[in-house]
Amino acid sequence: MQKKPLEIKIENLISGDIASLGYEVVRVHLMANSSNPLLQIMAERCDGASMTVDDCATISHAASEKLDADDSITNHYTLEVSSPGIDRPLIRLKDFERFKGHIAKIELEARSETIANGKKRFQAHIGSVSGLDADAAIELCTEAGSYQVPLKDIARAQLVLTDALLKTSSPSHPLLNHH
Repeated sequence: MQKKPLEIKIENLISGDIASLGYEVVRVHLMANSSNPLLQIMAERCDGASMTVDDCATISHAASEKLDADDSITNHYTLEVSSPGIDRPLIRLKDFERFKGHIAKIELEARSETIANGKKRFQAHIGSVSGLDADAAIELCTEAGSYQVPLKDIARAQLVLTDALLKTSSPSHPLLNHH
């Protein structure tokens, strides 16, 4: 999953302050293809509790202060802060680890004849995670077989809303309290 250099810079800039408030940045995404760029910050609470509007406002204020002082984004932009939601994108290696056994929609960076019958987009159960950081691979299980896919080869991944996911997403479930 490739991040733009400016997205990496912004994430590095705000992550420490966001963490000190009890939140973790899941994703920073800058859509700069218009006259008014949109900066999306997706975050979650470190304690596993559900995000509230107040949580988003707290993150928005902290991020705005850092971004205004830094001037990383030179044009006027709109800041949007949200939670990942139940059918969340899977961005980080720990997201795949956390949701092992669940189904995800996967889009590869490029078509591979050896994965999912050559499909670039497919659904798969998330299996084991091996390796670290740049060398990480995710086991993806489909009807066509099981594949070890390097994390760097996954363009997008998002959980599919299923009954199993709903059951594990109740506030008392340890999956949400696992950090």
